[in-house]
Amino acid sequence: MAKKAKSTKKAKATKKTAKKKSARKPSAAFMRPVSPSPALAEVIGSKAVPRTEVTKRLWAYIKKNKLQDAKNKRMINADAALKPVFGGKSSVNMFEMTKLVGKHLK
Repeated sequence: MAKKAKSTKKAKATKKTAKKKSARKPSAAFMRPVSPSPALAEVIGSKAVPRTEVTKRLWAYIKKNKLQDAKNKRMINADAALKPVFGGKSSVNMFEMTKLVGKHLK
C-alpha cells in the first residue's frame, strides 16, 4: 500500500506545476493612447496618453493644487481649469469625475 501513496503524491506535484501560467498582461484597451480635449489638455497636457495615465495626471493635479475637499475626501473642488472639464460644476465626487473626464477623451 505504501507504493500507491507515493504515486498519488507524484501526480499531485505534476498538477501543481502545470497550473502555473505567465504573468497577467494589461488590457490593450487601457493602454491605447487617447487624445484629450482642449479643456482637459490644459490640465494634463496635449500629448495622447493611455487612460490610466490620464487618471494619474489628473490626480497629481488635484493633489498639487489641494482641490480635494478637506471634510469629505470623495469630493473634488474644481478650479478655473477643471470647471470646463467637470461640465461647469464647482464640485464633483471622485466617481462622477471619471465619467465626466471620459467625455473629454477621443
